[in-house]
Amino acid sequence: MRDKVLLTHKFVELIPRELEANTIYVSVAYATAIHKCCCGCGNRVVTPISPADWKLIFDGRSISLDPSIGNWSFPCRSHYWIRNNRVVWSDQWSDEEIDAGRKKDARATAAHFNRKNAGKAEGSSSAKAKKVNNNGLKSKIKKWFGVKTLD
Repeated sequence: MRDKVLLTHKFVELIPRELEANTIYVSVAYATAIHKCCCGCGNRVVTPISPADWKLIFDGRSISLDPSIGNWSFPCRSHYWIRNNRVVWSDQWSDEEIDAGRKKDARATAAHFNRKNAGKAEGSSSAKAKKVNNNGLKSKIKKWFGVKTLD
């Protein structure tokens, strides 16, 4: 059984060079959360926030990350969840479980980007049509604020 770890969170634009222990830094601008490994080894744990990576939940008081954090490439091989600023330790994974998890993550990432790129391809002709039609929302907002453009 591991020690209980309570984290604090800091919303920052840029991640500091030196990280404080038991602090998770969240950069919304860069869609990233970073902290020192909760086992105490001191390694930097980078968790990109995106539909293909981690989901960050901020309830106004605390941070949660989903899915779990498996530091398989670190010597510590720690595995934990961050729930409401608390570290919830999880079981170590075998090499086979790690390999299966990495393959699952790779498939999920590929699926995410395939969906995203398919939407761009479908939207390219409609994007041209919107550019021709200058009555879109962006144009209305510019007109409202009196912004003149060279469209």
